[in-house]
Amino acid sequence: MKKFLVIQTAFTGDVVLATALVEKLHQFFPDAQIDFLLRKGNEGLLQHHPFLHDILIWNKKEKKNKNLFLLLKKIRKEKYDSVINLQRFASTGILTAFSGAKEKIGFDKNPFSFLFTKKIKHNLMNGLHEVERNNELIQSFTDKSFAKPRLYPSEKNYEEADSYRLKYTSVNYVCIMPASVWFTKQYPLEKWIDLINNFPEDYNIFLLGAKDDIPLCKKIKEKTINPNIEILSGKLNFLSSAALMKGAVMNYTNDSAPLHFASAVDAPVTAIFCSTVPSFGFFPLSTKSFIVETKAALACKPCSLHGLKACPLGHFKCAYTIETSQLLSTLSL
Repeated sequence: MKKFLVIQTAFTGDVVLATALVEKLHQFFPDAQIDFLLRKGNEGLLQHHPFLHDILIWNKKEKKNKNLFLLLKKIRKEKYDSVINLQRFASTGILTAFSGAKEKIGFDKNPFSFLFTKKIKHNLMNGLHEVERNNELIQSFTDKSFAKPRLYPSEKNYEEADSYRLKYTSVNYVCIMPASVWFTKQYPLEKWIDLINNFPEDYNIFLLGAKDDIPLCKKIKEKTINPNIEILSGKLNFLSSAALMKGAVMNYTNDSAPLHFASAVDAPVTAIFCSTVPSFGFFPLSTKSFIVETKAALACKPCSLHGLKACPLGHFKCAYTIETSQLLSTLSL
């Protein structure tokens, strides 16, 4: 029996995209043991995953280095055939390089890639989706075909989503995920409010996100004239949020993790790209998906690969020049 370890210790959205490799590995090696290593806090994403044998968790906030080497000891004990590292930082490079695996695979940008048995060039400017770039790590023993990321909400997750959805007489609802870690990726507060104020009256609106997003959601609710809003930030876990998104008429997200949640449950999604661009490779993969950007020709867009804490020029035109009508139009498509 083959044994694989997939490593992705980056942000939530990166873990979701990495699940495409799990799908692909299971497709080609249905009897293999597939394990997944991620950072503490993201393990809830992979609950109920039918193709995973074990989830290894790296606690990076407490005794980071000690926990890293405890993980390395556990990895070496497993004697994996292949360790596949999607992360491009030194810590996971150490885990890969000294894993004892027969195949140690990762991207060339990892500082320890010189010790890998196979390294693949990672290029954010090649126009490929990140899922396709990740697939290049394993295509030598699978193929070039595209496997989509996938999450597996349980029946309990869907029941929790229904407990909110079924409270209302209208079956039409949208989910909005208004927050982002990076300022220049986040659609502005007043723009969200204008969108919500212009929704048809028979639509319910759920504001989703983490506990840290509650203040932003409260500001939106306080300032809008639309009464059909419920704040669910901090109330639903990852998979229950994905379950609720799956039944929505439309989901509105920034260029951030919820976009990939939608892709992973094939939920309809409208992705708003402010300072970043889809060609970086993080565009939605849902069957029904839309990308909204400013129509203005801005020489300053994109200003960075991953978003910034503030607009470098102070005007944030890449967000403010997006028209509400662009977002509303996807409701009827």
